Amino acid sequence: MNSSSRPFEWLLENLEVETSVFHVGRYCGGWQASTSGMARASFHLLLHGDCWLHRDDDGSSTALREGDAVFLLSDLPYRLSSEAQAAGARHSPRPAMQALAVGQAEGTGLVCGFFHFRPGLSSLILEALPKVLVLRVGDPGSSAARRLFELILAECTRPAGPSAMLLERLSQLLFLYVLREQGQVGDLGGLLGLARNPQFAPLLEALIAEPGRAWNLAEMAVLTGLSRSAFCKRFQELAGTSPGQVLLGLRVRQACRLLRQGQPVAEVAEAVGYQSVAAFTRAFAKLTSILPGAFRKQYATG
Repeated sequence: MNSSSRPFEWLLENLEVETSVFHVGRYCGGWQASTSGMARASFHLLLHGDCWLHRDDDGSSTALREGDAVFLLSDLPYRLSSEAQAAGARHSPRPAMQALAVGQAEGTGLVCGFFHFRPGLSSLILEALPKVLVLRVGDPGSSAARRLFELILAECTRPAGPSAMLLERLSQLLFLYVLREQGQVGDLGGLLGLARNPQFAPLLEALIAEPGRAWNLAEMAVLTGLSRSAFCKRFQELAGTSPGQVLLGLRVRQACRLLRQGQPVAEVAEAVGYQSVAAFTRAFAKLTSILPGAFRKQYATG
């Protein structure tokens, strides 16, 4: 594993995402469906058939075929539909989803679910990503995605019915696969793009290794071979955020791990580089919207 892949893989491994499936079934005839307005990130996997993704925010329409997957990383105004034209999709009915039938490929079969990304480092990772990621399972080099899709399809068509837990895990793996594949071809920005940049990967690796160190901008710039001003400008361009925000995300991620282990808030504050509990509390609450003491109690074993 080369030096620029280590922080990238670490970020993927530490992306805290929970997946929940809310629909497994099929639509027949003319139809439209959407989760817009629910303030949730969502995903849709095409088990069979085809449909169109119409976005109201940018006016785009994307054809989706059997085996494709679409991941919407924020609450977008969109609709999936049997209609190729957005105008026709807006006037299509919103029928109830029918059950999948083993051996029956009529209509469009879908697995639909929600993502929940924990605040903190995961939010920073997602901020600069595209709003929509589409996986084409038939693309060259997508053999791993095809295998995952086959497992999902097999689970959905079990005579006894699918396991929601397995579908959620498999869908989550498919999403992480998409992020890794797009990162390898250089299509990702934000922290994942920064982790793939040979000039900045060593810095990110050092920050990951020592988030509690008293880092300053001059020290960070040295690791990239840039002047302080050039470093700050280039970092913002690549990551879409400041070095300070990235360091904050890494510190809070480490703090969460220590708090889950039951360590006292004061000890955690010192371990992640804060001189006072008050300063740590403000920083932790800013990123997670919860006080560190309350977070610790959630994981107390008594």
